Amino acid sequence: MKRKFKEIPKQIQRKRPAEERVNDFYPVYIEFSDEEAKNQAQRCITCPIDIMRGLNSEFEFCRTGCPLNNYIPQWIKAVKKGDIKKAFKLSNEMSPFPEILGRVCPHDNLCQGSCTIAKTEHGSVAIGAIEVYLNERAFEMGLKPYYGEDKKRKKRVAVIGSGPAGMSCATFLLREGINVEIFEKSDRPGGLLTYGIPNFKIDKNVIFRRFEWMKKAGLKLHLNKSIETKEDMKKILDEFDAVFIGVGAPSGRSARMKNEDAKGVYHVMDVLTRSQKIIFEDFDECDLEGKRVVVLGGGDSAMDAVRTAVRRGAKEVTCVYRRDEENMPGSKKEVINAKEEGVKFKFYTAPKEVKVNENNEVIGLVCQKTELGEPDESGRRRVKVVEGSDFEIDCDIIILALGFDNVKFEWYESAGIETDKWGCPLVKNYQTSNPKIFAGGDAIRGADLAVTAARDGREAAKKIKEFLGV
Repeated sequence: MKRKFKEIPKQIQRKRPAEERVNDFYPVYIEFSDEEAKNQAQRCITCPIDIMRGLNSEFEFCRTGCPLNNYIPQWIKAVKKGDIKKAFKLSNEMSPFPEILGRVCPHDNLCQGSCTIAKTEHGSVAIGAIEVYLNERAFEMGLKPYYGEDKKRKKRVAVIGSGPAGMSCATFLLREGINVEIFEKSDRPGGLLTYGIPNFKIDKNVIFRRFEWMKKAGLKLHLNKSIETKEDMKKILDEFDAVFIGVGAPSGRSARMKNEDAKGVYHVMDVLTRSQKIIFEDFDECDLEGKRVVVLGGGDSAMDAVRTAVRRGAKEVTCVYRRDEENMPGSKKEVINAKEEGVKFKFYTAPKEVKVNENNEVIGLVCQKTELGEPDESGRRRVKVVEGSDFEIDCDIIILALGFDNVKFEWYESAGIETDKWGCPLVKNYQTSNPKIFAGGDAIRGADLAVTAARDGREAAKKIKEFLGV
């Protein structure tokens, strides 16, 4: 068999020039053309994944790297043959919204990182870009996702939260002929996908399009409807046959610095949410314009924040991270994009104190140099502060992108939901201690990936179906 990956070089989606894209919030990447997608699909060697599945081995494949266990080789093969209809059906079978995850997943850490030819000098198949291409081409052809439109709907399930977990759970419940109502606290659906991921990574109409299809299939979507009190939850339990909790991990983590309550210190979700609302024209002001901005953290949320600050007209943007670039937990391509857009990085640097003026306004950040010490229990090297290494960074705005914590809602206890020490519902097969209530996504595991939440929503929907006996 001819190995096309040796003849056809790996190609990623083309990017708009940095000097152009920093002036707007339009998507950075340009979708594959028909020719580009077919060429890149030719590079797949169609590994015998399903034959090997279940064997005790150290072999990795694209599907073992995908939390959804997506039918990747099969739909890539269909793209090779130009059969978009078949590719679309396969792509949507295991995934609730492949054209979304094809844009936001850290592919190099998942499917592409597990691709057999990723271990060679030729590089992996461009799985994410092909996934986006085939779905968008299918939509252009008039194909639509299946949401059980042909089924007589039975039973009613309430989904609390419309982020990746809730959206996924609703998708698979609708496919099974179950009535679904989503309760979303915000004014728009999508949760983290809408307000936590900038428009330059995914156009929000891509997300809203899915909800419109779901609504046409029977989904009832309640916006600006937060489930906050015991009475709210009791009403839900009285009216519905089952409940899915997909509330995410909504609390921004603190840096525990002196003067962290100063004017000009923000949590990353506040900044990202506000920036998205400006795009939606809900606000007409921008607090970052002309400011010197420092972002603390090294994950994808930190990269979203620095790149948002650039687009909001910040005078200077600096990312402060306590380890080195190699140890940054976020997607490598996002770091590259940030550098291209003019973001400065200070590695081996830890924040110590917010420097303020007489009005308690931010005027700088006191930092300390760090070094990496002995490994901890997980094998990751510990961070050690270098004594006497204090220095200052002049700034006007500090954004905390240090991760997210869970919130223990007051109705957990009244609804009979047992939680762990972090306030996450304890589940067995996605079912809480109240058999009528299920949970998944960041709500049960802390901040994680959108694709992991999507997997939880899908698997929880299966368990809900079993519980309802439909």
